[in-house]
Amino acid sequence: MAAHFGNMPTNQATKQRTAPIKQGEFWTAKQRDGHSIHEVSYRACYKPQLPAYFIERYAEPGQLIYDPFMGRGTTLIEAKLLGHNVIGNDVNPLSTILTAPRLCEQGVEEIAQRIEQITLPKIEIEDEDLLVFFEAATLRELYGWRRYFKARHDAGNFDAIDAWLQMVACNRLTGHSKGFFSVYTLPPNQATTLNSQRKINAKRNQKPEYRNTKELILKKSKSLLRHALPEDYNATTSTLLCRSADATPEIKDASVQLIVTSPPFLDIVNYVGDNWLRNWFCQCEPEPGKLWQLRKLEDWTEKMTASLKEMSRVLKPEGRIALEVGEVRKGKLKLEEQIILAGVAAGLKVEYTLINSQTFTKTANCWGVRNNTRGTNSNRIVVFRK
Repeated sequence: MAAHFGNMPTNQATKQRTAPIKQGEFWTAKQRDGHSIHEVSYRACYKPQLPAYFIERYAEPGQLIYDPFMGRGTTLIEAKLLGHNVIGNDVNPLSTILTAPRLCEQGVEEIAQRIEQITLPKIEIEDEDLLVFFEAATLRELYGWRRYFKARHDAGNFDAIDAWLQMVACNRLTGHSKGFFSVYTLPPNQATTLNSQRKINAKRNQKPEYRNTKELILKKSKSLLRHALPEDYNATTSTLLCRSADATPEIKDASVQLIVTSPPFLDIVNYVGDNWLRNWFCQCEPEPGKLWQLRKLEDWTEKMTASLKEMSRVLKPEGRIALEVGEVRKGKLKLEEQIILAGVAAGLKVEYTLINSQTFTKTANCWGVRNNTRGTNSNRIVVFRK
């Protein structure tokens, strides 16, 4: 049933929308001040320092940490680094492809040996429009990788190293340096359209150059694994789901110590459109209508109420939920107010709102989102308990 707040008395509605506020710089603003294993790009992801802040305060090593909107898996990986068991969920299957390979330790030598052993099948180019991004020989290699991964899946031979190679290749598809397979384009967390790329190429007077995909996959793998992982990294458990956040029956009642997550911010990010090239490469698509692209605030609040009820079910009595939201629509709409209402409707108690002020803007113009207009310039986290 939808949560309705329109008839609530003004003073009661105002009271329930507010909570004690903690404001300051609670973790570093340095973009790369974290473990190298995190350095996989994805739209609207937060830095690992955010989940680390709450994990270190509300959980003991070995306890279960959950993220119902896991994205690139930042919360899960940071929790594993800190010695926790983890559960992640995301209705977008691409999220599992990006997260799962980094939840178990990989060896650079084994990765290099596998790359050397692979003979990519020679595939003719099926969609010549993709030549706007990739030089012809590079594109043929990408078709070869797609065929290789599918054949391994079909034969039941797709293993952890294959999953790692697919994840890294997926993240090297497009970007703005020679470390990517493409010509210069948008940062790797957002794929532009074919027509937009044609305009970029014309404006920069550029054309795609050959990229050795094997060399770049190995180079990125070494970069991701340049920091040592804890000795017990593989000792903790990892479970990934691909479901709607309001229905996760696989998770036991009262089993989770801490939830740290960030839901979709209304219709700010187009997860399907931004990842169209990654979905093509990985040959995966989210189920139609499953991803949230909600324009109406009441629809978003209804979805969040249902999701928070499910989070409450799996949360231990002494557990916490730290839910990052933000300002949208030119700062006129503060989603923390709406999430507090949704949490109260779900039977949760709000403890406080933490606002982590940063010395730089979180959202970049190159994403196609104007700062202080459609995005958020600070982390705003509402903390709930049962």
